[in-house]
Amino acid sequence: MIRQELITTLELECGVRLENARIVFHTSGVKGGRVIWICHALTANSDPEDWWPEMVGAGKTIDTEKDCIVCVNMLGSAYGSEGPAQKNPATGKPWLLSFPDVTIRDTVNSFIAVRKYLGINKIDMLLGASNGGFHAIEWAIMEPDVFKRCLFLCTAPRISPFLGATVEAQRMALEADPSFREAASLQGGAAGLKCARAQALISYRCFKGYGLTQAEQDPDTLFAGRVASYERYQGEKLVRRGFDAYSYFCLCNALDSHNVGRGRGGVQKALKRIKAQSTVVAVDTDQIFPPQESRQWAAAIPGARYVEISSDFGHDGFLLEIAKLSAIIMASE
Repeated sequence: MIRQELITTLELECGVRLENARIVFHTSGVKGGRVIWICHALTANSDPEDWWPEMVGAGKTIDTEKDCIVCVNMLGSAYGSEGPAQKNPATGKPWLLSFPDVTIRDTVNSFIAVRKYLGINKIDMLLGASNGGFHAIEWAIMEPDVFKRCLFLCTAPRISPFLGATVEAQRMALEADPSFREAASLQGGAAGLKCARAQALISYRCFKGYGLTQAEQDPDTLFAGRVASYERYQGEKLVRRGFDAYSYFCLCNALDSHNVGRGRGGVQKALKRIKAQSTVVAVDTDQIFPPQESRQWAAAIPGARYVEISSDFGHDGFLLEIAKLSAIIMASE
């Protein structure tokens, strides 16, 4: 995948005009043929070969040698697009907490800017999972004539109270770190970010998944500690790979904005605007986007197909159940 940048102006929903906004994106470099657009999840980046290597790459289900693949880094991310980690042109220092509030629709508008920049008028397949699914659903409604097919994986058309609660708990973890509010540098809030990530992971997985991977191996262990070590490792790993607390905070706030029905007469009416051949995929053990919810909103999309897969790993099943998801993607072509 080839990394590129677009500098553009964005009118944000909060009323701020973001001048010279940097939008980072990756393409496969293939011209002609099918266009597959991938919307990445919360802490991922615009290079799907990096975070979904079993699915995306040469000779893979999403083939970087045959298809024109595009993925854009969302606004507010730590990985290049305009956000708290980027420099505020007025001060020459990172935006940190002064970065304006962005919404899911704002990020979709940045996608549209990249689409036009690349001269793409039609997209054969739009694929979004989790938070990336928020963007995909919103975009399919905003530009219904652009897409031929859409795959919405482990996602929803509006943030639920349950997801909102988990997001707020993560923000509280960030704010409990005194260095976060001091906002002296991008390293502020690192301890809080580790805690927030550990909290998030609990909702990404499920009871059975933890039992399979983190159970104590020694039947006579005095104090269970394996899963505790795992949780701390996951928090530290996110910080080590360059994610900062301010970008995480920004993205959590953006999640709260997700409601495709806002200004459109409600979610059901908004979903009826989608013209693409749509497939909604749910994982049976997903705590964040339970199948019963997915089945209900999928029915509002004209002609949509609903598919449920089984996994021991909850919401993260969309990253791990490669064979099952590959079969669904192939069937949607």
